[in-house]
Amino acid sequence: MNTNTDRPAIAHYDVAVIGGGAAGLSAATALARSRRSVLVVDAGEPRNAPAAGAHNVLGHDGIPPLDLLAAGRKEAVGYGVEIRVDTAAAARRDGDVFEVGLEESGTVRARRLVLASGLVDELPELPGVREMWGTKVLHCPYCHGWEVRDQRIGVIGSSPMSVHQALLFRQLTDDVTLFTHTMPELDADSVEQLAARQIRVVDVAVASLRDEGAKGVTVVLDGASDAEQDAVVVAPRFYARADLYRQLGGTMTDHPLGAFIDADPMGKTEVPGVWAAGNASDLSAMVMVASGAGVMAGAAVNADLVAEDVAAAVRDRSEQR
Repeated sequence: MNTNTDRPAIAHYDVAVIGGGAAGLSAATALARSRRSVLVVDAGEPRNAPAAGAHNVLGHDGIPPLDLLAAGRKEAVGYGVEIRVDTAAAARRDGDVFEVGLEESGTVRARRLVLASGLVDELPELPGVREMWGTKVLHCPYCHGWEVRDQRIGVIGSSPMSVHQALLFRQLTDDVTLFTHTMPELDADSVEQLAARQIRVVDVAVASLRDEGAKGVTVVLDGASDAEQDAVVVAPRFYARADLYRQLGGTMTDHPLGAFIDADPMGKTEVPGVWAAGNASDLSAMVMVASGAGVMAGAAVNADLVAEDVAAAVRDRSEQR
């Protein structure tokens, strides 16, 4: 009989966390501190890697994102978390556990899943945007606004929300220009608000952005003179990384700015045994918010496992009488 003794045993965990950013590491640490066996699967592609610093991180404001993650990994590993640099490509339910197929290191099994795989930024199709994304091309005043205060800021319009973006950045500088680009015609209220805050409106399409090094960014316009700016603001669309969720039968929830995994305040999703945290379930979550959501999801998963373990112990005790 061929026992195939060379086949590696499938590793079993209480919880597999997909994604090793702020949400995933926070969930894993909370679980490990409750003595759960935890695997974190992380592809090593953090969304905020291009940024010079992570902001609104209490006690660590401005810390380089990769340094923050390195510190988080060290803490998680110190509590017994296993971290694999790999990509989770497939997931299915097998009875009362999940099987997760990893691209490089085979299959693992877990009683619960936490999806903390973040989101994908769908950037405007303009030459220069991707190359300067996270440095001179920005979207969030709370993430990057202080760093461009008192500078020339150009907002590339793409929807009615671009007016809101322009007004938010006007709080940081008195030199804001809204290039209407592809956004709908401004209504009377928007025109009045922009004029009252002395925000210039250039009603023209943008052809491209050109990096001028220390001099800033040139906004190349269709049929008009180029405009020199220090930073440019765009409005991406945000889509949660949810391939595994869909494979497990979950459905995405549409949002005016993209799509996300719907979850309750503790991260529980419509798929039994699956939680979501961070940008996967909250498209606007900054680092601290994502971290907090991870802690809450970790606590909820542990409580769910405790209930299951207690129920099993009660059954065993009853059978032994």
